[in-house]
Amino acid sequence: MDPKTFASGPGRLVEIPGGHFAFVPDALPPALEYEARIIGPLEEAARALGQLDGIGRTLPNPHMLIRTFQQSEALLSSRIEGTVADAQQLLFAELDRSKTPAENVKEVRNYIDALNFSLKGLERLPVCLRLIRDAHYRLMRGVRGQEQRPGEFRDVQNYVGRPGGFANARYIPPPVAEMGEALERFEGFLHEETPIPPLIRLGLVHYQFEAIHPFRDGNGRIGRLLLTLLLCDWKLLSKPLLYLSAYFDQHRDEYFDHLLTVSQRGTWNDWILFFLVGVAEQAKDAVNRAQRLLALREAYRAKMQESHAPGASMVLIDALFELPALTVPLAANKLKQSYAGAKLNVLKLVKAGILKRATGGQHPRLYVAPGILEIVPAFEQGS
Repeated sequence: MDPKTFASGPGRLVEIPGGHFAFVPDALPPALEYEARIIGPLEEAARALGQLDGIGRTLPNPHMLIRTFQQSEALLSSRIEGTVADAQQLLFAELDRSKTPAENVKEVRNYIDALNFSLKGLERLPVCLRLIRDAHYRLMRGVRGQEQRPGEFRDVQNYVGRPGGFANARYIPPPVAEMGEALERFEGFLHEETPIPPLIRLGLVHYQFEAIHPFRDGNGRIGRLLLTLLLCDWKLLSKPLLYLSAYFDQHRDEYFDHLLTVSQRGTWNDWILFFLVGVAEQAKDAVNRAQRLLALREAYRAKMQESHAPGASMVLIDALFELPALTVPLAANKLKQSYAGAKLNVLKLVKAGILKRATGGQHPRLYVAPGILEIVPAFEQGS
């Protein structure tokens, strides 16, 4: 990390052993003027988010779509950090938790567990350092990086960049002592009243967390998970339906470059604009996908009603919009039926084209809903 490139950044440089320098970001909020080019995207993002929130409030089932969107987010957020998992394997791992999945699938599943645990945690406390540590523990336990003190802030200096040590670092975050002080100020900003528009505030928070980089590993995933938590905690969304990893993954180089240049040159407006465009795009995309999924649900229900299928078919159809895959034992459990009876109901959905047997031979007992999978980002991309 070349200290000369950080001369005009919103923070200070601290020398660390070896003659290297770490960056300590100033406390939020920054002293800056929002440029006129921010206003339109801010209004557009707020409108799109409001429309998405409206859909969330009218879902016939409070859990509908949420789990499917979370699986997509987990796959994409993990992929940004280099963990590529097969979507079909993830679905099977979600359906049958008695089996230990492959390492990469377990990492993705941990992301889902951490997200759901944290969302549940909002019922008893706001987003805070404790909740963030608990989320990190669930993200990192039992997977690659578990030796890096899951659930604990780092006690060593780290860096961002390719392996090779500090000399090759792209960015070096605050030393441990300064990190602790920065985290205290970060938590204070989460809870203080401010006239800053919430979506701009959200972008500031995401930058600050990544700049502090408080864990040995998992900072990127926790930082993106934090966006979902804050959208719900700050009542911007009634249900966790917006996820930005698809946008960050699509614009990965820009994403990392914007975060870095804020630290180097204080390019807040560039980052905020990039972030707001992402919120608007992903909110609109989520609205579109939610509408398509709801229309597909109605089409499936109408199709089965026309064939005089029993109510069991409707139960299984709704279950597919929470998790777009099924096994006969799971169907039997949901329907309170015998294996034979449940299999007959599953085969009715296969005959109707709603389900098909999973391909590849890895999970011969798995049935998937291709119509649903085609609408969900990570699944449609063939992850």
